[in-house]
Amino acid sequence: MANGVAIVTGGSRGIGRAIVERLISDGFKVMTCGRGARPDDLVTAADWVQGDVSIPADATRIVENSNQQFGPVSVLVNNAGVQVEKTVSDSSDDDWDHVVGVNCRGVFNMSRAALPEMQRHGGVIINIGSISGVAADTSMALYNASKAFVHGLTRSIAVDHGPAVRCNAIQPGWIMTEMAEDAFALANDPAAAMADALARHPAGRFGQPEDIANAVSWLASDQASFVTGQCFTIDGGMTAASPLQPGLF
Repeated sequence: MANGVAIVTGGSRGIGRAIVERLISDGFKVMTCGRGARPDDLVTAADWVQGDVSIPADATRIVENSNQQFGPVSVLVNNAGVQVEKTVSDSSDDDWDHVVGVNCRGVFNMSRAALPEMQRHGGVIINIGSISGVAADTSMALYNASKAFVHGLTRSIAVDHGPAVRCNAIQPGWIMTEMAEDAFALANDPAAAMADALARHPAGRFGQPEDIANAVSWLASDQASFVTGQCFTIDGGMTAASPLQPGLF
């Protein structure tokens, strides 16, 4: 897949930015997008399209722009995501539209727009899910549910559109981005919560955006040609451990 064409949604910061930079270093022509203007510090080799992936017409335009400028898209990374820190009873209709619009409909819209060309030329779709779609985080009801949707859609795309298209998901754990900082801020004592979370990581550290970008690079490559329909947890071993406190049993 080297020297192919990649679209990375939500590439303005955090995990998305790291994926953009890694795929460029791998030799891809990369187009990324976001709802705002192009960030001043975005690497110059990346092309930028302003658009909202939750809007079908914008998703189609993003894919068409990439097709026209670079040629058929070979890799689509559905990274764009938002979170609202609320329970079900506290969530509003606007919260639903915001989270489900980007996290669910955005992945659907972009995949639907890219699939016709991918089915003709071959391609890879990589969705960024979350461990929150498997084990619920407190007061993150809509986010948790939206990521479970991403995991389910990943399997459906792989089953329905193989062998021309491979589709996998990555389930990040605590990756130190602004979204992670917002989640820790929900705690009564954010510093204590962060220290407790860190102690639960066998890897001895929190993740960095580059950890996810490394996995995307492999899934996008021919080395992963027999890998499809899978959800890969990358969380420093956090969810591998029992939640019971050591020393109490």
